[in-house]
Amino acid sequence: MKRKSYLFFLSLVFSIISVYALPAPEPSSAGRILTDQAGRTVPISGTVERIISGYYISSSALIALDLGGKLVGIEARANERPIYALAAPALLDLPSVGTARELNLEAALALHPDLVILPIRQRASADIMEELGIPVLLVDPENPEDLIGMIEMIGRAANVEHRASLLVNHYRRSLDEIHCMTSGVTERPLVYMGGVGSYLSTAPAEMYQSSLIELAGGRNAAAEIPGSARTAISYEHLLAMNPEVIVIPSEAAYTRDDILGDPQLANINAVLSGRVYQMPGNIEAWDSPVTSFTLGIRWLLSVLHGDVYSMESMREYAAAFYAEFYGIQIE
Repeated sequence: MKRKSYLFFLSLVFSIISVYALPAPEPSSAGRILTDQAGRTVPISGTVERIISGYYISSSALIALDLGGKLVGIEARANERPIYALAAPALLDLPSVGTARELNLEAALALHPDLVILPIRQRASADIMEELGIPVLLVDPENPEDLIGMIEMIGRAANVEHRASLLVNHYRRSLDEIHCMTSGVTERPLVYMGGVGSYLSTAPAEMYQSSLIELAGGRNAAAEIPGSARTAISYEHLLAMNPEVIVIPSEAAYTRDDILGDPQLANINAVLSGRVYQMPGNIEAWDSPVTSFTLGIRWLLSVLHGDVYSMESMREYAAAFYAEFYGIQIE
């Protein structure tokens, strides 16, 4: 090889090495325009460093997206969420900005946020903050697809799209696996999901809990009730439903013994067979559309179809999920 050719070859090699040795580019802080889950156009400019979350669903998602350190304000009663104490204890000391039903605007504004995330019911508060130049994303994760959409939206807003894609890809794989396990199931039990305050309250078809039941290989006993909020029913209605399985939310104000001991429910199939179960809640409320929502589906799948998916497999899966996305070890 001639000397000039050799020198050119070395120069090319070093150029390639230097390119691959460069650090990964920093996420872009350029302006971006998002559409939130209320259909609102939300422009975001610059880097998001200070985030307020007024909803425990989005707060948990922010932890999984490695954005917990950017939270400056959080919803009330944070100390009642075990996942915060386990995965992001600093959140327990953050200022409260109100509840999921009502934002404390004065407290939120005092924190000078770059981004605020609120449930869709708080559109009035979002409009006020928008007039003050503060971007607000309204979220409405009432089914798995909308929950996934929420994760992707937050990822884009806060420039953590890669982390969001890891979580979304995990969901897709998990849902595909669940579908494969339930596709051959021929008997789908009729499942009644009680409310948090009373077992004479349930989740109709438009609520997330209905999707949870169906994805786990069951049928929602309240599927014919209209509406998108917990609905009170009578004893007569529950008796007419006659569910084969009753599921108690993890945060319920009543117990399994309350249901089994209620003489007015004595002839319901679920009570006669003892198929009354309470959702686990020592980490998160898996009956809600939380970031770990596929674990709730897998838990119910193991309850309804233990021959297809065992509780032991479910526990192993849960441990792997929390280790990967929350950095915590669970048994």
